[in-house]
Amino acid sequence: MNAPFQARAGLRDPFTAFVCDDATADMLRPVAVEHGWSPEKVNKGGLRNAVQSLSVSASPNILFVDLSESADPLNDINALAEVCEPGTIVIAAGQVNDVRLYRDLVASGIHDYLLKPFSVDQLRDTFANAQAILSGPRGEAQVDKPHVMSTVIGVRGGVGASTIATSLAWLLGDKAHRTTALLDLDIHFGTGALALDLEPGRGLTDAIENPSRIDGLFIERAMVRANERLSVLSAEAPINQPLITDGTAFFQLQEEMRNAFESTVLDLPRHMLIQFPHMVHDAHVAVVVAELTLAATRDTIRILAWLKSNAPQTKVIVVANRVPSGGALEISRKDFEQSIERSVDVVIAEDGKLAAQAAKLGKPVAEVAAGKAAAPYAALCNMVLSHATEEGASEAKGAAAAKSLVDNLKSMLSKPKQAAAA
Repeated sequence: MNAPFQARAGLRDPFTAFVCDDATADMLRPVAVEHGWSPEKVNKGGLRNAVQSLSVSASPNILFVDLSESADPLNDINALAEVCEPGTIVIAAGQVNDVRLYRDLVASGIHDYLLKPFSVDQLRDTFANAQAILSGPRGEAQVDKPHVMSTVIGVRGGVGASTIATSLAWLLGDKAHRTTALLDLDIHFGTGALALDLEPGRGLTDAIENPSRIDGLFIERAMVRANERLSVLSAEAPINQPLITDGTAFFQLQEEMRNAFESTVLDLPRHMLIQFPHMVHDAHVAVVVAELTLAATRDTIRILAWLKSNAPQTKVIVVANRVPSGGALEISRKDFEQSIERSVDVVIAEDGKLAAQAAKLGKPVAEVAAGKAAAPYAALCNMVLSHATEEGASEAKGAAAAKSLVDNLKSMLSKPKQAAAA
């Protein structure tokens, strides 16, 4: 229903409306004429009539629906999504003045929610924004930027893999200017949405329970928007509800995200490597996040060996996270690298104040960090891009000029063959 998912705009009616009262219809008809739309496309019946009509006919480019007679607007909008094709821009109107409802409706995929009574100027502005989105160059941008899929794996719980996944997804969207999906596959305790101050919704659990429903429209409805370029699919499933799936849903989610976005970041719990090894097969890059501890060293060795055997085509980036600035290390970086038989690509220092600030603001660490603290995250983003696009390769070379990152980037550029042979 929303902007990032355009399709076949030229084959549909440009506009249709379903309203509950004559006053709204009388306001809509002249504005429709101003835009060159037929006033006969303004129908009575509200949301219920919209669902019935669109179940047997093609969706328009712009759909106006009146929620005034709806007892459960959010649930009814989800019902509308079931019959609405991807690419339709939905504008809703209603009488409930509730900020939380507005946020939930926008997260469900509608373009805007107008509180009744609204003015003619408000209506014109909303339609103008919708038309601007329809005529935008988003499809061309996707052709210019081949899809980049990266997987972030923590070698142990608590090493900060989810923090890095969220920051990487934000950087791909904000700095690399790519439409990006963050898929958090910790179904019961995921923090992808929480780190961005969002409600996760039921999209991911719905996908697992009914994989046959997963398509472009489902992705459009289920993804929760963090900003213009970043969308999240996360969950907080009840802890008394076991995860029962053969992995089909995860594979289909990857496929649909590849079609809908320019980048995908998978926050993949390590135990899922055992249950669903296919999750890494299509990833261009696997970001392995570790700490400089004995247990993390052991598990890094095991996961690197698993990746070499099960996903040899996937490039590996090793991140040493939460490295103390003092000398209190359980194992030195040199000993860690000798044990895993390859270099560490990125070192991220321990910074409790920065992490606390990001958590309080509901923002990724990379967004809050500045200067030296931000450099490792920028380098990681450039490395991910460098393995999949020429644009990323040039950015990685530029990042190598930064003095604090010279050693890390040299290891990335000069030793990939050695690491693969290890």
